[in-house]
Amino acid sequence: MSKIWNTDITVQHLNSYKDKTLMASLGIEITEIGEDYIIGKMPVDHRTVQPMGLLHGGASASLAETLGSVASLLCVPDLETHAPVGIELNISHLKSAKGKHVTGKVTPIKIGKRLHFWNIDINDPEGNPVAVARLTTMIIPQKN
Repeated sequence: MSKIWNTDITVQHLNSYKDKTLMASLGIEITEIGEDYIIGKMPVDHRTVQPMGLLHGGASASLAETLGSVASLLCVPDLETHAPVGIELNISHLKSAKGKHVTGKVTPIKIGKRLHFWNIDINDPEGNPVAVARLTTMIIPQKN
């Protein structure tokens, strides 16, 4: 597949925007940008677990929506006039996760002019599936 991004941006540049966002609060960081995918990771620690010490489903959903939203952002032709917003997130939790971190990989299902559909696979450090999600984003006009 050919490169789908409308900008040449680095991992470091993307991570520089996370201050004062949910990404910073949950420790989410982008680790790789490919021609048609983005990979990020999130710690499984006091910020992202439920009382039993297992990865919280809401944290997994936050990782999925973050990765899909970043992917949509990089596909928008003109960020001065349009911005992506999430309109639907569906996530299935497949396996519990404890300790270390989880990794998410977002890939396109369909990138249209107004709607983007993304698949996000979340795995533990051994590569076992923890969750799978689908995010739909809508490209809306920026309000001045």
